[in-house]
Amino acid sequence: MQRLALFALGRTLIDLNGAFLRCAEEFAEQHHLKPEDISWLTSLDQDVHPHREVFFTKVREHFTLPEPVEELWAGYRQRMPYLVKCDPGVLAELGDLRAVGWRVGIVTNGMADNQLGKLRRTGLADVVDGYAVSGVEGVRKPDARLFHIAAQRCGASLAKGGWMVGDNLVADIAGAQAAGLRESESIEVPGWGTSITPITWWRTCLRRLPSCVIRISRDKC
Repeated sequence: MQRLALFALGRTLIDLNGAFLRCAEEFAEQHHLKPEDISWLTSLDQDVHPHREVFFTKVREHFTLPEPVEELWAGYRQRMPYLVKCDPGVLAELGDLRAVGWRVGIVTNGMADNQLGKLRRTGLADVVDGYAVSGVEGVRKPDARLFHIAAQRCGASLAKGGWMVGDNLVADIAGAQAAGLRESESIEVPGWGTSITPITWWRTCLRRLPSCVIRISRDKC
């Protein structure tokens, strides 16, 4: 099997939950909301993620905001790339994968401005071989075409095998299987949690890849 590893972006490579909380706090301050409203926003995010149009429709109705949904959503997309973070250890170990011969790519759903901004500002765009963003390509996970585009950008072909790591059973895992990867080559991992640090989570994720990946990370764990 060729050494190809594809990763989801939000809640897999980056701390999207932490970024959303910071965004919710800023939103609450801007609109003079109460502290308990931040909890309401984060709860709604978990309920409707990743349907942002639905999210901001509900937010606008709940707080009786004058701004149209499109304006609220655009403001979110503009701000999030500045709030999202990627642990430096994740960036380093993606580089380590490539250094030992792996092709590394990212497959993500989302609007082009938001997702490309995250990739560039976190530094992820500089440490992978390629990426495919649904808002750019016009197809969304679990559509197999997005996985094939990502593999091609990495100079690889899914016909020769590879691995997909993501936190969504349908979009990431079922999508990768539809693209031709076997079940054993599609790894579902839990999203970022509060009980473990991002880098501990990441190294746990790497240990579920083949032994040649485990070896490059062992000395750092």
